[in-house]
Amino acid sequence: MRLILLCNSPPSLSPPPPQSAARSPPFKTPALSFDSPSPSKFPIITQTLSTTLLSVALSLGLFYSYPSNLIALESSTLVKPSPSLTEFSTPKQESNCRDEENYTTTDDDKLKETVTNEEIVEEAWEIVNEGFLDTGRHRWSPDSWLKKKEDILGTSIQTRSRAHDVIRRMLASLGDPYTRFLAPSEFSKMTRYDISGIGINLREIEDDGGKMTLKVLGLILDGPAHTAGVRQGDELLSINGVDVRGKSSFEASSLLQGPSETFVNIMVKHGNCGPVQSIAVQRQSIAKSPVFYRLEQVKNVSDPVGYVRIREFNALARKDLVTAMRKLQEMGASYFVLDLRDNLGGLVQAGIEIAKLFLNEGETVTYTVGRDPLYVKNIVAETKPLFTAPTIVLVNKNTASASEIVATALHDNCRAVLVGERTYGKGLIQSVFELNDGSGMVVTIGKYVTPNHVDINGNGVEPDFHNIPGKISSFLF
Repeated sequence: MRLILLCNSPPSLSPPPPQSAARSPPFKTPALSFDSPSPSKFPIITQTLSTTLLSVALSLGLFYSYPSNLIALESSTLVKPSPSLTEFSTPKQESNCRDEENYTTTDDDKLKETVTNEEIVEEAWEIVNEGFLDTGRHRWSPDSWLKKKEDILGTSIQTRSRAHDVIRRMLASLGDPYTRFLAPSEFSKMTRYDISGIGINLREIEDDGGKMTLKVLGLILDGPAHTAGVRQGDELLSINGVDVRGKSSFEASSLLQGPSETFVNIMVKHGNCGPVQSIAVQRQSIAKSPVFYRLEQVKNVSDPVGYVRIREFNALARKDLVTAMRKLQEMGASYFVLDLRDNLGGLVQAGIEIAKLFLNEGETVTYTVGRDPLYVKNIVAETKPLFTAPTIVLVNKNTASASEIVATALHDNCRAVLVGERTYGKGLIQSVFELNDGSGMVVTIGKYVTPNHVDINGNGVEPDFHNIPGKISSFLF
């Protein structure tokens, strides 16, 4: 069974109906919606952001543009390419050096043939039993779920399609719109989702010594990396001379990204025993910049305002945001407006990394909560903030998921005020699990909780200001 973490954007633009979110043991949350903070909660911002500044920054000519769906699924096939490669000398390996994982289709097909229909259903049942988090509908309990298993497996399941139908109905009974079954063709497309810009999908794997390594999980057939000679199962060692051992797949993907048609040099090790090869790969325009920015000089105000809009969170978002804000600072911007309206989310890790740019070392970005202790974490900023200028974050009913993580991280740590409408309220964590016949499941296994221990799922975030009077409101809404 293979596990891939992801965060889905909401399935529609219509906010879900308010619901009572389940309390999680690590946090005692007296209320599930934000109260407007008193001025004392913003000692830095309130001294600098006067009513005049707030009005100025909000009177910009803003626009709406729904972002395209972030997960653009590829129709190419995962392969194990075998081009001729230039081998480099490697240190002598121990005699027990084992072969790399076998990714060939032949072995996968053999495994699928040996798995019974009942075993596939039981595997799906076990995934839910071990990790599913009921987020407030209260339809799941250990006793009822065990009874469902006994009822389902009490009869013979004759065909594979019948087994898949059983899993679909089993998951539907949970009442969670995000927990769903993936047919083999759907799962295959999801594993080929590329954020690297060179046509590979990376995953993090611990080696025998407990150190984190990055392996090529999937290749896009005839994509840049495949054409250059990267193999399925290769270990990624460095990118443009930067050692990536110990880095996350997101960090590595960000380093791989760059302008279309430019080259990136990567060092890979083929299999566990080598050889090691340096490969130059030409980038393609797979991910587009989600950042738009401009400098605004408003009448009767001496200092210009930097306006930055993030349409979605992809692998380019952090890098392009840093570039935009630095340029705006060089142009004289003393204050910033960060527009997250109509941003439905995208890569959660991208949102987390962007929030860290504004926070002090040790401040909480978000908490994650789940039944499995693996998903109970306090995610904090590790370094000093890159940007400390007063900031306003614009939100609306379509601000969701990763956008809500960024907005609440800045808000709860007194780094920004929120202006606009109540947000969507999508704070769940889904994981994708591969079943042994090549199908898969998306299962809700956790949720994000704000630094102030507020559960936003199904409730959203109430802004500090949303009734903007007179001429200002005509520019915004």
